[in-house]
Amino acid sequence: MRILGIDPGYAIVGFGILDYNGIDFTPIEYGAVITEAGTPFPQRLSCINEDIEYIFNKFKPDCMAIERLYFTSNQKTAIDVAQARGVTVLSAAKRNVPVYEYTPLQVKQAVVGYGKAEKIQVMEMTRNILKLANIPKPDDAADALAIAICHGHSFRFDIL
Repeated sequence: MRILGIDPGYAIVGFGILDYNGIDFTPIEYGAVITEAGTPFPQRLSCINEDIEYIFNKFKPDCMAIERLYFTSNQKTAIDVAQARGVTVLSAAKRNVPVYEYTPLQVKQAVVGYGKAEKIQVMEMTRNILKLANIPKPDDAADALAIAICHGHSFRFDIL
C-alpha cells in the first residue's frame, strides 16, 4: 500500500510518501510545498494545487492520510489552513483516493506509543521507524511522514 501523508498548511504543506506491506515501511519521497509570503492567497492555493497534483500523478498513492484540523485561537489562520487543506483533499477526491484523517494525539500514539509525546520524540521515532540517517527536514515533512506511519499502523489489511 502506498500512503501519502499530508501535514496541511498554506505557507508550508508537508508531504511524505511511504510504501507499507503490513510489517515494514519504505520511504519513497518526502518534502514540502512552500508558498511565498506576500503572494496573493488565491495564487498560494493554486501553487499548492499544482504541486499536490504533481505528487499524485508521479507517485500514485493508494490512500492519503492527513491531519485533522482543530484551532482554538486564530480563526483567520484556521480558515486559510482549511482552504489549503481542501485543495489537497480535492486532489485525492478527483482520483477516488480514500482520505483518512488523524488527530495529533492519534499520530503521537501510533508513532511513539504515547499521546502526549513531545514533537522531537515523534520526529526521532519517525526517523527510527523509517531507518533514516537524519530526522527529515523540514519539520512539516517529518510530520507528514508521521501521519503516514499512523495510517499504516491504524489501517487493517483484509486477509485474502
